[in-house]
Amino acid sequence: MNILGIESSCDETAAAVYTDGGLQSNIIASQAVHEQYGGVVPELASRAHHKTIWRTVQQSLDEADTSLDAIDAVAVTQGPGLMGSLLVGLCFAKGLSLSRNIPLVGVNHMDAHIYANFIDNQPEYPFVSLTVSGGHTQLVHVTGAFEHTLLGQTRDDAAGEAFDKIGKILGLPYPAGPVIDERSKQGDPDFHDFPQAMLDNDFEFSFSGLKTAVKYFLEEQDNREQFLEDHVDDICASVSYAITEVLVKKLRNAIEHTKVSTIALAGGVSANSMLRRKATELAEQTGCTLYIPKLAYCTDNAAMIAITGYMMAERQMYADMNMKPFANLKALERMNM
Repeated sequence: MNILGIESSCDETAAAVYTDGGLQSNIIASQAVHEQYGGVVPELASRAHHKTIWRTVQQSLDEADTSLDAIDAVAVTQGPGLMGSLLVGLCFAKGLSLSRNIPLVGVNHMDAHIYANFIDNQPEYPFVSLTVSGGHTQLVHVTGAFEHTLLGQTRDDAAGEAFDKIGKILGLPYPAGPVIDERSKQGDPDFHDFPQAMLDNDFEFSFSGLKTAVKYFLEEQDNREQFLEDHVDDICASVSYAITEVLVKKLRNAIEHTKVSTIALAGGVSANSMLRRKATELAEQTGCTLYIPKLAYCTDNAAMIAITGYMMAERQMYADMNMKPFANLKALERMNM
């Protein structure tokens, strides 16, 4: 099979081709327009998708040295994500499906993050996935292909969202997650003991209080500007420590609860170097095999949509023209009831 994957859930327009021989292309068109606003502007995102989607798809086909005539199915992100952005990708995919008589596959964006680990590897079932992105933080017990049990998730801000909001407080550019990660490498993680919430709950997360703690900590300083200039690396390191400690402690709880011997990281925050190091140490301590996607497959991309679509097509999990986008996971749950 030759699968074309299309991703447009947020501020990346992406397309990829996955075949029996593996990943053939993975094109991502990022949207710089949001940087000046310190976050994604939904209307601007959907407009940018509209302008770039055909060019991005064509580039993915060219890089894969193939054409639409050779595509056996179109896999597209169905949600969760920004409704306007999802509609651009979904309508484009439906147009291809109708005009070329190509089967359609609707992909859950969160599932795709998990199956990004299958692009270069074959994790053994069952395993636990710690899926950490800008919009979601979840622990998922994966007992088989598309057989998932949600163990726990964030009750408020996701880990990636906390990184971005704290970065804004610190005056760092958007997206702040990668910047905080880089600056943490020069800082002292023991500089300040920021709160680690929800430790008394096995699998739930909460990160909204952390950004408030950072805000109050800075307000307590006599000369905030000078203090930040002198200690921003240390604050970044302390924030990273607090977030990653919670993530890894919850992952340890999930290992003990499920008795799995395989674990995986997924989502944009899985690119965080401190999280990767701590997860590696946890795997060594527990005797688990750890899978982490390549950096290119951690943040939003179409390779993960294409591999997930490939696996779904293998199982005849096709959609039809009635497929609708869903902005959040609760909407998906209702649609599947």
